[in-house]
Amino acid sequence: FSDCYLDSPWFRERVRAHEAELEKTNKFIKELLKDGKNLIAATKNLSAAQRKFAHSLRDFKFEFIGDAETDDERYIDASLHEFSNFLKNLEEQREILALSVTETLIKPLERFRKEQLGAVKEEKKKFDKETEKNYSLLEKHLNLSAKKKELQLQEADNQVEQNRKHFYELSLEYVCKLQEIQERKKFECVEPVLSFFQGLFTFYHQGYELAKDFNHYKMALQINIQNTRNRFEGTRSEVEELMNKIRRNPQEHKRANNFTMEGYLYVQEKRPAPFGSSWVKHYCTYRKETKKFTMIPFEHRSGGKAGDEELFVLTYCTKRNTDTIDRRFCFDLEASDRPGVPVTMQAFSEEDRKLWMEALDGKEAVSDVFCAQLDKIGFTVIKKCISAVETRGINDQGLYRVVGVSSKVQRLLSLLMDAKTCNEVDLENSVDWEVKTITSAMKQYLRSLPEPLMTYELHGEFIVPAKSGSPESRVNAVHFLVHKLPEKNKEMLEILVKHLANVSKHAKRNLMTVANLGVVFGPTLMRPQEETVAAIMDLKFQNIVVEILIEHHEKIFKTLPDATFPEPISMSVSPPNAPPRQSRRQGQRIKRPLAVYNLCLELDDADSHNSPREDTSTGSMDSLSSQSPTPAFSSSPPGLLDGNHLIMDSGDLAGWTTNLSGQSRPSMVSWMNTPSANPAVTNTVPSAFFFSNPATGSHKAVESIAQRKARAVYPCEAEHSSELSFQIGAIFEDVQFSREPGWLEGTLNGKRGLIPQNYVQFL
Repeated sequence: FSDCYLDSPWFRERVRAHEAELEKTNKFIKELLKDGKNLIAATKNLSAAQRKFAHSLRDFKFEFIGDAETDDERYIDASLHEFSNFLKNLEEQREILALSVTETLIKPLERFRKEQLGAVKEEKKKFDKETEKNYSLLEKHLNLSAKKKELQLQEADNQVEQNRKHFYELSLEYVCKLQEIQERKKFECVEPVLSFFQGLFTFYHQGYELAKDFNHYKMALQINIQNTRNRFEGTRSEVEELMNKIRRNPQEHKRANNFTMEGYLYVQEKRPAPFGSSWVKHYCTYRKETKKFTMIPFEHRSGGKAGDEELFVLTYCTKRNTDTIDRRFCFDLEASDRPGVPVTMQAFSEEDRKLWMEALDGKEAVSDVFCAQLDKIGFTVIKKCISAVETRGINDQGLYRVVGVSSKVQRLLSLLMDAKTCNEVDLENSVDWEVKTITSAMKQYLRSLPEPLMTYELHGEFIVPAKSGSPESRVNAVHFLVHKLPEKNKEMLEILVKHLANVSKHAKRNLMTVANLGVVFGPTLMRPQEETVAAIMDLKFQNIVVEILIEHHEKIFKTLPDATFPEPISMSVSPPNAPPRQSRRQGQRIKRPLAVYNLCLELDDADSHNSPREDTSTGSMDSLSSQSPTPAFSSSPPGLLDGNHLIMDSGDLAGWTTNLSGQSRPSMVSWMNTPSANPAVTNTVPSAFFFSNPATGSHKAVESIAQRKARAVYPCEAEHSSELSFQIGAIFEDVQFSREPGWLEGTLNGKRGLIPQNYVQFL
């Protein structure tokens, strides 16, 4: 207060600091009010959504199969109504919360901002205005000439003094107001927030109370649900057994009735010449004893409304061949009251037609079997279709995804596959054949080949690179395998892939990206010989292979593969997990059991170790990928192996092993009694490993395998500076066994490090 009379620069600086802090408080409250109003709006929206959800629960009612409901089913049916009531009660509490936020938070803060902070702003305006007036008058007074009359000077002095007193009073009031607002904001800002949280806690507490009251009902409902589930589990196996029995042979488990045959047939209804004919679906029944045939028109897609029944007495039934009608599975019936006017029917399949023909005593004819081949006609078909697609429909949205009408596709294929009519079919200029019919015919032709275009034999090898490896290694592997395809397959594949690459270039308009084309043509170009769950899981990898073919078609088909590239391994397995690294304290010796090796190592001849099996590119892979024990060799000098020798001699190598204490025991690995049983052993003999027989005192040693080479069969990314990173096909120099179980030491590109033993194959 005393500083008000001095009005020093420091006083003014402190006043400005207070004003800045109050402006900051004002902005904070303004932002808080905005967020608070948004919170209220969001709470109301949430409440509305919860109420709508509750209404949906309340309005739904379960329908139960059977004659009567169990008590459990009745409780389950009523449960949704209970859930709805619970949410309704909860939302009532939320509405109370939303109202309390307005009363306890929004209005008090708005009042403080308006009444208190607004008042300070008004005081500041007066203070600034009075400051300007005071110092302007003072400067004017000081500029008065001393030659003025004494009365005038005295009058001017009085005026300045009065103005100064007024300024000091206003200054004192302003400072007092600043002091007051700084203290007031501490409780008037925080108290509304506290009230808001109190309302929030009350809401959550009410929710807790509702949940506690609901708990008893919830426990009872869980018992009802579990009882219903148990009954379901008890009957499901019987229902599935019945279903599978009918699925295996539906004809043997038909519902007993008086009809010899019944089912849906399409009936041709002829119209006047300009309008052609239409095919209407009918549910048909036939009694052989009375030869009465009934038809009831029924269309599932129009609400399932049945038409008027038509009945006639059958005279005869004959089969219609495809050379007389542009539809498959057709046969003619003639009624006794309409001689010479046959009614043409169409069954759903060839098997269905055979059943109808047998029931109607119709004459069964041998049907033509459509079989696509990679011959001159096959290449002509594909080239004509591709030319038409690129001429007429390269920009059609969903190209190859949108399918054509089956009957039209079959008709087009029959014309194209017939040498007499193939050249007459004009696909590029004719409006009779839609683009979707042409693309569907192409896909149908490829699916009708005796084996997929990329062959059953190479299917597994194509899948392997798609599952792992770098992008470059995948392309190289697919490149290599494509050139292993039969020449006709490779030629057809090149024509097709070149076309698909052209289609993908127009993806902005036809929306058929490389990925979309992979989805469409993956199952068409590749499929396993045997349908298994594993094969189904590999579908996505078929798509990846097709994507690689499309994206790199120039390299794959126009260049020869790298002759040094390792042949892909025909195994549909993922890279094995690297063995865990062991942590060791300095000076601590690693103790690990000796592995049981193939006991038929040829040790009778002194130089038997000089002819190890060098190449086990496929045969050794079982040892690389299987989970059977892998020999964990020790690189310790022979002297450290006392008491741990394998007891073997040339006469009884296959019969005995030793444990760590040196006691002999019979071998538990009789399956290893042939050299081929564990091919990895001959490739992984440890350096300076001794075999001894205490009974004879004889010793036989396998010489060191230092300076051996190995090739990577899986890619690996190093997880430690002491490990090596590598891709498939990398060649390691000077490979030796590490002290780490399951790890090797080797050199790659001048760097030495650890290699997972099950990721490589010895050369």
